[in-house]
Amino acid sequence: MNANVTATTDPHATLEPLVSGVPLSEATYAIVLVHGRGGSADGMLPIARTAGATDAALIAPRATGGTWYPDRFLAPMASNEPFLSSALASVSRAVKSVKDAGIPSDRIILVGFSQGACLTLEFAARNAQRFGGVAALAGALVGDDADQRHDAGDFAGTPVLLACGDNDDHIPEAKVRKAAVMLAAQGATIDLRIYPGITHTIVGDQMDALRAMVDVVRAGAGVE
Repeated sequence: MNANVTATTDPHATLEPLVSGVPLSEATYAIVLVHGRGGSADGMLPIARTAGATDAALIAPRATGGTWYPDRFLAPMASNEPFLSSALASVSRAVKSVKDAGIPSDRIILVGFSQGACLTLEFAARNAQRFGGVAALAGALVGDDADQRHDAGDFAGTPVLLACGDNDDHIPEAKVRKAAVMLAAQGATIDLRIYPGITHTIVGDQMDALRAMVDVVRAGAGVE
């Protein structure tokens, strides 16, 4: 277990998310950015800028000690509690803050990298609805094959980007492909991109795909 994470019933609850970009009261769309293990909320902001989302509200939840849950995402879900439930609640609060500002879910894009990508997909699967988009950059659904899943809802065609290298030491390609099948069964429109020879990183093609997702949501929000 990561020594920087304190085992409480809700270890991430006391950390306020980073709010950046256009104020929620003025924005027409928003991006929720979920950092990876050892990362930071601030470190996710360049992803939004690279994707051209300079006119979006940006909300980036923060993990205690920079870690959302202590074990690998492949471990049984129980081994990552109460951290996993607390992490999911953090993402939920971020999404709720956007909706409370009057921005509907179909103008909200969820983006995560690494551990944050796994958390983003897990949140989306458990709360499926018509989001503006979901982008998992090097991630898959949390848990092992014996876990009982808690997926609910209908994505209603939400575009979901699953992008990962086939030489990623942290995210097995088979888990990414399995996530694609499971999310498609919930009504997601899957864009699966497996990059030959690429390790655990973000490549330009992923940013191109995210930029296209942002452009569609921006246009739907009536922004020129």
